Amino acid sequence: MSAFYTTLIIAFVSAAIATVIGTAAAIAIQGMKQKWKTMYMGLTNIPMMNAEIVMGVSLMLLFIAFHMTLGFGTILIAHITFNIPYVILSVLPKLKQTNRYTYEAALDLGASPVKAFFKVVFPDIVPGVLSGFMLAFTMSLDDFVITHFTKGPGIDTLSTKIYTEVRKGIKPEIYALSTIMFVTVLVLLLLINYSPKEEEETVVRKKKVRKPSRVKKILIQRVVPVTICIVFIGGGFYYAKENDVMNGEKLVVYNWGEYIDPEVLTMFEEETGIDIVYEEFETNEILYPKISSGAIAYDVICPSDYMIQRMIENDLLSEINFDNIPNLKNIGKQYLEQSRQFDPENKYSVPYCWGTVGILYNKMMVDEPVDSWSILWDPKYKDNILMQDSVRDAFGVTLKYLGYSLNSIDLDELTEAKNLLIEQKPLVQAYVIDQVRDKMIGNEAALGVIYSGEAIYTQKENPNLEYVIPKEGSNIWIDSWVIPKNAEHKENAEKFINFLCRPDIALMNFEYITYSTPNEAARELIEDESIRNSEIAFPDLSKYDNLETFQYLGTEADQVYGDLWNKVKSS
Repeated sequence: MSAFYTTLIIAFVSAAIATVIGTAAAIAIQGMKQKWKTMYMGLTNIPMMNAEIVMGVSLMLLFIAFHMTLGFGTILIAHITFNIPYVILSVLPKLKQTNRYTYEAALDLGASPVKAFFKVVFPDIVPGVLSGFMLAFTMSLDDFVITHFTKGPGIDTLSTKIYTEVRKGIKPEIYALSTIMFVTVLVLLLLINYSPKEEEETVVRKKKVRKPSRVKKILIQRVVPVTICIVFIGGGFYYAKENDVMNGEKLVVYNWGEYIDPEVLTMFEEETGIDIVYEEFETNEILYPKISSGAIAYDVICPSDYMIQRMIENDLLSEINFDNIPNLKNIGKQYLEQSRQFDPENKYSVPYCWGTVGILYNKMMVDEPVDSWSILWDPKYKDNILMQDSVRDAFGVTLKYLGYSLNSIDLDELTEAKNLLIEQKPLVQAYVIDQVRDKMIGNEAALGVIYSGEAIYTQKENPNLEYVIPKEGSNIWIDSWVIPKNAEHKENAEKFINFLCRPDIALMNFEYITYSTPNEAARELIEDESIRNSEIAFPDLSKYDNLETFQYLGTEADQVYGDLWNKVKSS
């Protein structure tokens, strides 16, 4: 309901403001000389001619340049901006049909310019103004791309909410919402198109038509519309203030999709009185630009090892005050030691989850031993292979298969990996992230590259699934909590990290997300011995000498990886 209400508020407020500005602009343009009119109409058409993604990115960069924090206000400004041209184009044709001499005559008869406009001109252009408002309202209601680029944490419209949920896997709630939206639109269309004209005409002929009183006319034409506008516009700004994450006891969390037990968030809020604004990301590469831009003030985030290293090198993280995290004692020393690979002094991060990357395969669909990455290039499994839609994961798999380091910066090795990925592409059913879990559970694919934590969950749901770390080696990773330098609630962030390090809380998380916990006290609380000693959840790392942790390779290497990945995806 929050996303629905936000959508309506933004649509109505932006449409109302755009209608006022657009109508005034149309009047100004109508009174200009032809050359100026042509120039301003050309400028008016730009937002409509540009691709939405260009408009969205441009506005986002503009807000960042003016050091504006992305949130409700920036979405509202963006929607007003792209709505104004639609209002102008709706009002201008009506203005051209008006007779300017009637306006001048009203002035000659002693009417003020404002009164002359509302008494003489405005009644003639009302249809255009209403059309402009409805068009602006509809465009705002329907927008996704521009909203996606200009929204901040805790703010979701229906379009962005549905997009986020679908990326994680379609749930019953989405089906229900889609049904409600479809039925609502259908009912409105039926009501609009149903008009018993003959019956109405008969009733009108029989009844004596009474003109409404002057008071009633004023109420209908002025008081009611103004009241509605005040309620919605005032409600919009009140809503924006209430949802401003910069105020009060708040905590803005940015985490991977479905990477924490929702009950844990509720317990933290109840125990501390701190309200959590929770956002999710899909890849480290999506996370980084939001943090580096400084446009969104997240308080605590959960990047992976190599991304933490990159953020430290670019001075984007704040040192953690470990006096506020006494529960750090529950984290195993080996995980803190492993963290030194990306956080040399252990000053910026606290381990949250760890694991490996391997192959998940369906025993009913794969009839041969799986122990090598090579099976992902077997034509026999065409359209039955799922690959990770992440540049480092995809290249990491391929580099390991070729016998190279997954942190390679050798252009020849990377080019060879790129060519191999292009060769594999016709065999791949889809490049996915969270969806690999649901597809494998549903027997929609035979093979998938997956994180070990997801493998544990899938095996519970589908006993025909098996997980293996290929003999060529793979990635061993750690996701850790860190605090961005521009965090507005640093103490709350440290309370949150300390809360998550409690054994009972860490156990709740493990049982919900099934990703390996570095919390040794929590592992001892696991009742199921087969899980506590699982080779998937807690593998004996001494058996593997070819597992690597991703390293940050520098800006130039990132560019090379990105360019090569784009060539793979566009091939």
